[in-house]
Amino acid sequence: MSNQTTVTEFILLGFSESLELQILHVVIFLTVYLIAMMGNLLIFIVVVFDHRLHTPMYFFLMNLSILDIGSISVTVPKSITNTLMNTRRISYAGCATQVFFFVFLVTADFFILTIMAYDRYVAICKPLHYEMLIDWRTCTRMAASAWVISLLYSALHTGNTFNLPFCSCNVINQFYCDIPQVLKLSCSDANTKEIGILAFSMCLGLGCFSFIIVSYVQIFTAVRRIPSEDGQHKAFSTCIPHIMVVSLLLFTAIFAYLKPTSTFPNYCTVGTYFLLSLIMYVTS
Repeated sequence: MSNQTTVTEFILLGFSESLELQILHVVIFLTVYLIAMMGNLLIFIVVVFDHRLHTPMYFFLMNLSILDIGSISVTVPKSITNTLMNTRRISYAGCATQVFFFVFLVTADFFILTIMAYDRYVAICKPLHYEMLIDWRTCTRMAASAWVISLLYSALHTGNTFNLPFCSCNVINQFYCDIPQVLKLSCSDANTKEIGILAFSMCLGLGCFSFIIVSYVQIFTAVRRIPSEDGQHKAFSTCIPHIMVVSLLLFTAIFAYLKPTSTFPNYCTVGTYFLLSLIMYVTS
């Protein structure tokens, strides 16, 4: 208890002390960030103003674009600003806010991707019942449920994390506030809580992933029954972008959080949303 103190700010590790690498960091992050922002904003604007795209699939795509914009905006601008101002500090409240919104947006992102798998399942496997099963009221309820559940999920994790006492060490081995890195700074035994958070997250993720897998098994079975090759190609073309995004998100999350602990900061988690944004922009 003698080492316990009130932490008012955290220190975020950057890429390097080298000025050249810091400049490279700013240039690369800023360039890809602007490309991802413009791509997602373009998707949003086109879907809103083109009445031909006022369909459930593009409604969920618009939700995904909003979440992607938020996901990269929560962490990347702060990292760029710290590099430009030659500082690594983030306030306690700022760190908690960053954790809350990042977890909220990423979780909602995954829920929306799960809903999109159901949308593709109904469109391909039950086309005659599509308008009855996926009407605008159902779409709005599913999207709202994804946002609300993600909000509660994020509040739970953020509250559990920042309810812990922190020791004198306030250095986060990451360029943004990440829950596993923040838990390492706690004076109490956070291993049990970290394992609980990881187990709960894995159960939630595996549940959504299993639903997506089952949906695509049904989709592929239905597509193989389509007699014409053009019909098969058209059906597959609506699913491939979604499969690419889900795979990228899952494999990056697995690499980021289930790999052995490293002394180097991990940049692939936020980098996923750069790639995810670009894939959704190009393939949509």
